[in-house]
Amino acid sequence: MTRLDQNPNAAPARPTAPSGTSAPPGTQPSRNARSTLAVTSAATAVVLMIYTAPMVTLPETAVDLHTPLSAQAWLLNGTPLGLAALLLVAGSLADDYGRRRLFLAGTAALGLTTALGALTTSTWLFTAARIAQGAASAAILASSLGLIVQAFPTPRGRLHATGVWGACVSAGIAVGPLVAGAMPGWRIAYAVLGAAALIVAASGVRPLTESRAPERGRPDIAGALVFSLALVALVAALTLGRDGWLRAPVGVLLAVAVLLTAAFAVLERRNRTPMIDLGLLRRPRFLASSVAGVFTGLAVIGLFSYLPSLLQKALGMSAIGTAWLLMLWSGISFAVALQARRLAGRISPRHQLALGFVLHAGGALALLGSIAADSWPRLLPGLVVAGIGSGLLNAALPLLSVEAVPPERAAMGSGAQQTFRYIGSCAGVALTIAIVTSAGSAAHGADIAVIVSAALAVLAAVGVVVLRERA
Repeated sequence: MTRLDQNPNAAPARPTAPSGTSAPPGTQPSRNARSTLAVTSAATAVVLMIYTAPMVTLPETAVDLHTPLSAQAWLLNGTPLGLAALLLVAGSLADDYGRRRLFLAGTAALGLTTALGALTTSTWLFTAARIAQGAASAAILASSLGLIVQAFPTPRGRLHATGVWGACVSAGIAVGPLVAGAMPGWRIAYAVLGAAALIVAASGVRPLTESRAPERGRPDIAGALVFSLALVALVAALTLGRDGWLRAPVGVLLAVAVLLTAAFAVLERRNRTPMIDLGLLRRPRFLASSVAGVFTGLAVIGLFSYLPSLLQKALGMSAIGTAWLLMLWSGISFAVALQARRLAGRISPRHQLALGFVLHAGGALALLGSIAADSWPRLLPGLVVAGIGSGLLNAALPLLSVEAVPPERAAMGSGAQQTFRYIGSCAGVALTIAIVTSAGSAAHGADIAVIVSAALAVLAAVGVVVLRERA
């Protein structure tokens, strides 16, 4: 197999054991590898903190920006839209032009765009800032796993590193709403998070070593543009669907999304250096990773992105109160993701994904009736079970994504899986808000939303089990 990197300045593949020990080569990561994991994991946590901050500040932000109910999905969907649109091209750029270079540029850009978001005065300016944050986040997420694969070349080291990285996804989800809810206002929260991103960018300058794929391609700008427009059309259709799914504008936007997706597929097949090799979709492992990414966004992120805002409106809870409730779910997810590496050899990543989806479905169904009963304690059992499921998903997804592609295209594999995840997230958020706000009452809408989320999770569990490797 081709060596991942040919850079003479790259970190050594096998750290030297201390004198006088008999530790076999490769059993302990080097100091440089540990630093790489620390910086990339910290940046990933900050990305998810910024991503989840609007979950608890949505009502306050909507009032401050005079955002109508029909447009509130855009306040949540700006960052995932930027992520989904640019993760694929970011993965290609990272592999071809340098993972360290793109990682540092993305982290600095995330800090600046988040700080600028605090200064916006309208819904569309805020959404534009969030899309820019998503683009910067795409550079970070696509390059970080590539840097980790380069720093941890052994399967055992990679298992540990991707487990830590996946746990930091959950950690960012847990801490982001708490930071946002604890601040005096949403603008201050964004300023603080922007400063955190700039600090991480500065801390990564020295320890990270450059790496890239052996052969350089060209960025697929046409593919990225067509794909972005298709995604915008899809999200717009789902957002307008709350006023009637059979209306002409909804049908036209869905048709445009389908046509642009077909055009994207044609462009990728004809391009010598595509953002994504569509032939990989014939690999069951890659297809399972992609399906799991889409349904994680649809079923898990879509529901829990809007749940805090729903609790504030229906139960009169405060932003920090809903943040603590969300912390129960995401904190358990973090702990489970961190310990999930112990399942290696006992359960495959594919079956771990299936188990995670089943647990999420059970947790979601346990939330039924909580809003109608006007009782937040009734949410606790469901949040615990769903948190365990989310942790299993966050641990298995990054490992499966890098195992499903050749090592020299690790960043592309990571970018592809996460692209599907944030496509699902955009659709899931818009769909959840449309269901809740069109149901007549918040309690009835919430129950329908959790049933839909559970059904999608069960469908995903079946899908990843069916998509097994051929003998």
